[in-house]
Order: sequence, then C-alpha cells, then structure tokens
Amino acid sequence: MAPRANWKGFLRLSLVTCPVALYPATSESEKVSFNQLNRKTGHRIKYAKVDADTGEEVDNEDIVKGYKVDTDTFIEVTKEELENVALESTRTIEIDEFVDRSEIDPRYLIRPYYLTPDGKVGHDAFAVIRETIREMNKVAIGRVVLTNREHIIALEPLDKGLMGTLLRYPYEVRPAEEYFDDIQDVKVTKDMLDLAKHIVNQKAGHFEPDKFEDQYETALIDLINQKRAGKPITAKARPRGENVVDLMDALRKSIGRDAAAAAEAPKKAGKKPAKEAAAKKPAAKPQRKSA
Repeated sequence: MAPRANWKGFLRLSLVTCPVALYPATSESEKVSFNQLNRKTGHRIKYAKVDADTGEEVDNEDIVKGYKVDTDTFIEVTKEELENVALESTRTIEIDEFVDRSEIDPRYLIRPYYLTPDGKVGHDAFAVIRETIREMNKVAIGRVVLTNREHIIALEPLDKGLMGTLLRYPYEVRPAEEYFDDIQDVKVTKDMLDLAKHIVNQKAGHFEPDKFEDQYETALIDLINQKRAGKPITAKARPRGENVVDLMDALRKSIGRDAAAAAEAPKKAGKKPAKEAAAKKPAAKPQRKSA
C-alpha cells in the first residue's frame, strides 16, 4: 500500500513554486504494543467521553474545543473558527531564509519528514529548489501547518528528495541553566583525561544504525513467545550500578576490559546468537496489534 501523505500543498522559493507532499520519515508501527484488559474477564477496556458533571456519555458531534480561562470558565472555539485562522503556511511552505546546519541547536529538532513532488508536474521546479539548497550547502527554513499548529520546518536535500525536520519554538525549549547550575565545578586532571581519551579511542567507530538492536523490543517478543508456548516466566537479575570509589582505578580497569572485549569481537562476529531467530524473527510472530 502506498504511503499516505500527512500534508499536501506547495513549496515556494520566491516565484518558483511546485506542488509537494509531506510524508512521515519514521514509524513505530512495528513495535510491540499492548491493549488494556479487564483482569477478571480478559475483555478489552473501552474509553467513553463523558460529561465531567453529569457523567453522561457525549456524542462526538456535541464535543467542541475550549480554552480554560479559570477553574470553571472556558471559551468555546468551533472547528469552523479554527479553520478561519487561515495562515499561508496551511497550504504553502514558503522558504524564508537559508542557514548553516551547524546553527540549528539539536534541542529544537522534533521529527523528520520526507518531502516529494506531488503528481507529475512540478518536478523541474522541485529539482531547482533541491539542488540550489545542495549547492549552497545550506538548510532552508520555512513554516508549515500540521495538526492545526504552525511549525518551523528545516529543509535539506536527501537523495532525490528533501528531508523536512520540524523545529520547536524558543518557548518550547527549557533553559539548561535550570538544571545545570547545581553541577559542581570539578577540576579534571590531565592523567584522568588521558585515560578517558584512551577509552574513547578504543571505542571509536562509525555510526551504523544496523549494528544496534532494540534489546527491550527483543525481550518483549521473547516474553510473548514464551507465554504463547505456555513456558514459565522467570524474573531476570536487574543490572546494578557500582559506586565508584577510586576514579583513576576505574579508568584503568575500563581500558583493560575494553581491550579484552575488542579482542573477542572478531571471534563472535561469525556466530549468530541462538535466540536471534526466535526473538527478532520468530516463526510465529506475536500479534503486534493485540499482544
């Protein structure tokens, strides 16, 4: 089934315009999800929308949005009134400026989307905008309305398309000082820093997402498979953090442990974990939507 666009409209750079579609670049639908059940009957729990005062169920057509002014006072806002807040970004991503990627604080990043031409027309204009951003080695900044909210969106080339990353507004980012002010100013000695750098060099590599396994997801699938097979479930020992008494000693021991682990890695590379087939790709997959 073809992916469904979250938004359709136009991408515009000055007088250059093309129709585009915005698709989510990530998905969590493959993750194990759970329903809530009544322990006594095994039936699913159903939620009803009820009036907070009368306790009576309310039909969807009678539900409107309301802004809370004080404890018992709300200002009602209808769907039509919200639609009348017509912003240009509701239908058009207007590129306002170009910035260096390094200038975008990671705290402002929300989620990525794929931006593609919509339909058979406009591919030339789309390519001009994409290649201009690529050649200038910049990130294009615009605005788009999603889920009744206007978002800042950062656009950058990705293969034949564009990746759009939603950005937070400044009022959504908490100041770090509120959390970091109480951290003590500690003088790190050169010896400690040299040992820590050595550990970093031992662990240096390249970011390859395929190397990482969602161990919790694997454990959930293993748990479900065991329960389906009627096997007893036993609790596993929880990892415990150790209280570091001598920091220099801990750094030295870390270097020795990491060196031993690095030597063992090539031996294990050719071996496939025994539980891999049962955990990540089980013969009888757990029903992810109702597990």
